[in-house]
Amino acid sequence: MSAPRDVIAAIATAQGRAGIGVVRVSGAKLDGMARQLLGKIPAPRVATHATVCDAAGRPIDDGIALYFPAPASYTGEDVLELQGHGGPVVLQMLLRRCVELGARVAEPGEFTRRAFLNDKIDLAQAEAVADIIDAATETAARCALRSLHGEFSAVIDKLVRQLVELRALVEATLDFPEEEIDVVDRAEAQKRLERLRTEVGHALRSGRQGSVLRSGLQVVLAGRPNVGKSSLLNRLAGEELAIVTEIPGTTRDAVRQTIQVDGVPMNIIDTAGLRDTADKVEAIGVARAWEAIARADVLLLLVDARSGATAADEAIIARLPARLKRITVFNKSDLAGESTRSEEGAEGGRIFLSAKTGAGLGLLRHALLEIAGWHPGGEDVFMARERHLVALERAAEALSRAGLESVNVELFAEELRLAQQELGAITGEYTADDLLGEIFARFCIGK
Repeated sequence: MSAPRDVIAAIATAQGRAGIGVVRVSGAKLDGMARQLLGKIPAPRVATHATVCDAAGRPIDDGIALYFPAPASYTGEDVLELQGHGGPVVLQMLLRRCVELGARVAEPGEFTRRAFLNDKIDLAQAEAVADIIDAATETAARCALRSLHGEFSAVIDKLVRQLVELRALVEATLDFPEEEIDVVDRAEAQKRLERLRTEVGHALRSGRQGSVLRSGLQVVLAGRPNVGKSSLLNRLAGEELAIVTEIPGTTRDAVRQTIQVDGVPMNIIDTAGLRDTADKVEAIGVARAWEAIARADVLLLLVDARSGATAADEAIIARLPARLKRITVFNKSDLAGESTRSEEGAEGGRIFLSAKTGAGLGLLRHALLEIAGWHPGGEDVFMARERHLVALERAAEALSRAGLESVNVELFAEELRLAQQELGAITGEYTADDLLGEIFARFCIGK
């Protein structure tokens, strides 16, 4: 794949009014455009005071110009950045002038796509750019920055190099009869294969943790009316988001709030009390509660600790999706005279707490982190996307199959090739154009 040669331009700052706005231009040989815009060619990589003028020579804006000649730029092409006042009208005038001079308006993510096509960054690093912008927590931002700096790519490249070495060892034996294959070579191949399987497994575990940082955990609060779902939401969020009364059916629609637990984003959804009702509005809320449960990663099933799990609670449990991870939260433990504690039951964790006083809340946070698979401190965590995890899982499966084909050298070699192809897809060594379109279409315009 080769990068296009046309010139693109876009407003690189967010919509709205601001003190500073940036218009970014990228393409081949921008010195001519710079001279027409600014009356001069700015010194490379030096902030230069300049006035941008229209075709008649009238000033459009006064600010700073930055010029990055190829290949020492973000995209690997000539890049010109015009930093002026951040008013929407002024920025549109600057962009329109660039278009008049031959540029076209960039598509979402096109600058970063060109950086990838010009080998300035690999595909995993390109995706990390969007992950930094979208990071919901400080931990997620730091994790994405490590991926942008190439730590994730370095892990994948190391695995690919080890695979190439193993393939060379294995495929060299294809030219020799079975009886001539050195037993030592067989043992060495198996040793290397096991090491690869271990390292791919470690990368997959780190990626799954990073995936939680990127998308957050969908946590739904559900249960009968008046068991304290809204109180627990307010306690977790640290503010009064949901109305709390003694009247059953107060919550009619889902209330959502994103919180952080040790840097891990968790999207908490409070739902209407689950019961049969003749109230049409409440019935809609109950139906939406079941829809939220169907999409949840984790269900917090709230039960009144004073009564324990009732027949109504058991009826709710019977309707839950079979694979849904669940924590049964016995709320109002202070009123029931129960101590706050965490237990392992036959159908998942059980936590006794008080949403009113906050006692036992730490136990709940710890249980949610365990379900998320998050281990504090993980400096080796990288911001993995779903396609990364799928590729790592397929590579692990191919290596497992290779272990079963140690006698048949041809099949052994083929499984190693498939594993290398899956890993190469992560960094973009093997990438289809339609996948690139899907990835970069989710970026911001101007990035």
